[in-house]
Amino acid sequence: MKVTIIGAGNVGSSCASLLAQKDIVRKIILLDVREKFSEGKSLDISQMLPLVRSNTQVIGITNDYSKSKNSEIVVITCGIPRKPGMSRDDLVQINAEIIRSVTKESIFFSPKAKFIIVSNPLDVMAYVSYITAKVDSTRVIGMAGILDSTRYRYFLSKKLKLSPYDIQSLLLGGHGDTMVPLYRYTSISGIPIQEFISEEENNVIIEKTKKGGEEVVNLLGTSAWMAPGASVVQMVEAILKDSKRIFSCSSFLKGEYDLRNIYLGVPVILGKSGIEKIIELQLNEKEKYLLTQSANHIKRMIDKIN
Repeated sequence: MKVTIIGAGNVGSSCASLLAQKDIVRKIILLDVREKFSEGKSLDISQMLPLVRSNTQVIGITNDYSKSKNSEIVVITCGIPRKPGMSRDDLVQINAEIIRSVTKESIFFSPKAKFIIVSNPLDVMAYVSYITAKVDSTRVIGMAGILDSTRYRYFLSKKLKLSPYDIQSLLLGGHGDTMVPLYRYTSISGIPIQEFISEEENNVIIEKTKKGGEEVVNLLGTSAWMAPGASVVQMVEAILKDSKRIFSCSSFLKGEYDLRNIYLGVPVILGKSGIEKIIELQLNEKEKYLLTQSANHIKRMIDKIN
C-alpha cells in the first residue's frame, strides 16, 4: 500500500512523519521540486522509524511523478504558504496553477487514487484539483473541518479547563474566517455545550478559532504544519482502514444544503472509496444563512480562477 505526499515542506514532511509512525502504510513517497530536499527530509524520518517500531518505507523523490505510480492516496500539500499580512485568498491564482500541474501528473500515474487537498485556499484548491482530475468527486477531498474542529476543541478546553478528548464538535463551511460553528451540535462527553458555556461566550472561542492559523503565521512567519499534518493522517487512516469515520471535510456538493458545484466543509463518512456519504444536517435559519455566506465567498474565488 502506497501513499504519495506532494510537497516536502513543513506540512508535507510532518504528515509523512506522523503517518510513518502509524506503521499502516508499506511505502510513503515524499515528492518535491527542490533538488535533494525531499531526500533529506525522508532520510531524517527514516532514521527515526526504528525507535517507533515502524516498518514503513519513506522515500524522497525530486520531481519524478513516475515513482508515485499506483498510489492508493495522493496528499497535495504543495503551494506558496501564507506569510504575515496575507490572507488565504491572496494565494488563489498562484496556487491554482501549481495544483493543476500537480494533479495532472499525479492522476496520470495513479488513476485510481483518492486525493486529499491541503493547499490554501483549501476549498478552492480542492475544486481546482477535482476539475483537473476529471474523476468522481468522492475521490477528491479537502482537509479543513478536522483542523478547524481540533483548534476549536483546544481553545474550548482551555476556556473550560477540561480535557479536549471529551469535546465533540462540528464546524461547517469554508476553511478559515468563513467557517460556520454549530453550537447545537457541540457536546462534552455527550452533555450539551449549553450546560458549560453560553452561545455568546462560545462565539468568542469561535472567533479565536478562525484566527488560529493566522496567529501561528504571525508568530512563526509561515503557516502551521503539525496540526494540519495530524489532521491529514486521520483522513488517510480512515480511508485505508475503511473505518467509516465521520469527519467534516471539504466536499463537492451536488444539491446538498441547497448548494451546487462548490467545495465546502460538511460532515461526511470516510471509507475505502473516499467520501462514502455526505451527511445533510437539519440546519436552522441562522446556520443556513452563515453557510450560504461562506459558500458565496468561495464561489467568488472560484469565479476569479475560472
